[in-house]
Amino acid sequence: MTPPKLLDDHVRFCFADPEGGLAGVSLQCSPAVPGPRDFSREGGRWELRLPRPGLHRLEYRLALTHADGRHEVVLDPDNPVAVPTVFGERSVLELPGYTAPAWLRRPAVEGAYEALQVMGETADALPVTVWSPLGTAGEEALPLLVVHDGPEYDVYASITRYSAAQIAAGTLPPHRVALAQPVDRDAWYSGSPRYLRTLLQAGLDQLTAAYAVSGPVVVMGASLGGLTALLAGLLGAPQVGGVFAQSGSFFQVQHDDEESGFRYFGRISRTVASVLDARHTDHPLRVAMTCGALEGNLCNNEDMAAALRRAGHEVTFSTVPDLHNYTAWRDSLDPALTDLLRKCWGTTG
Repeated sequence: MTPPKLLDDHVRFCFADPEGGLAGVSLQCSPAVPGPRDFSREGGRWELRLPRPGLHRLEYRLALTHADGRHEVVLDPDNPVAVPTVFGERSVLELPGYTAPAWLRRPAVEGAYEALQVMGETADALPVTVWSPLGTAGEEALPLLVVHDGPEYDVYASITRYSAAQIAAGTLPPHRVALAQPVDRDAWYSGSPRYLRTLLQAGLDQLTAAYAVSGPVVVMGASLGGLTALLAGLLGAPQVGGVFAQSGSFFQVQHDDEESGFRYFGRISRTVASVLDARHTDHPLRVAMTCGALEGNLCNNEDMAAALRRAGHEVTFSTVPDLHNYTAWRDSLDPALTDLLRKCWGTTG
């Protein structure tokens, strides 16, 4: 067994092929990671030396080409570390310096889920699942965190586990988490006025009717969900007071030629341009943003952070040593989201 090994300035990957049944092996990982992808045959194995990436962890798979022409994509059989993702399981190389968040190992309060269906202007109802600390009644006023791609954030980034641990520690006050599920994600999360009105009008009306809410609502999301969270904050102020955007898809024509084929690229880039051009706000938001240091959309996130500050919003921005994935977003919830929520809600109240 030869797991990936860090050697000086590179990582060595090996794949055993003692019978010579393979015609090629290549590494599948984010194109943001520099370096070669094709393995070279070294006796009874295939080997790749990848320059050490500027990351704490790397998600990858191996693409095999068999001698008979068949193609196969597999996890690294010599690496026991893997992670589930929305695109299937991935092997993970954890480099020196990486540690999972401490809150994953801390005590947490118990919680309960309740499902709602929001009927608004979208063709389909918006499913929302509300997590509440166990024992809290709907009429008990608590702060509210609205999460785009909520079910995925819960499964892959442990968002309610995060809230439960922070409540148990007294770091954050008891609060509810509304997990919003996109039925038509690309259409809804691309600056759709119908979706934003559904969320901010029918959605918040139904949520506040079912659950008493104290303090400003905070909206969060990643990628297209990060864009949508920001737009919801800008349109929903002053009821919405905080925004947490991770790796936001703030597409700009000058930066995102590779994204120009996306069906809603034009709508997103025009909407982003209008936000970037704003020079004043009557309702300043508290905004926290994170983005992977090697992500292709880093420039867009930096531009957006600067524009929001110019307009008068309070903005914190941090880069993280990871890429565009839910584990990266989970790992950067604390302290970025924690600090934002403490500013908006206080601590234990």
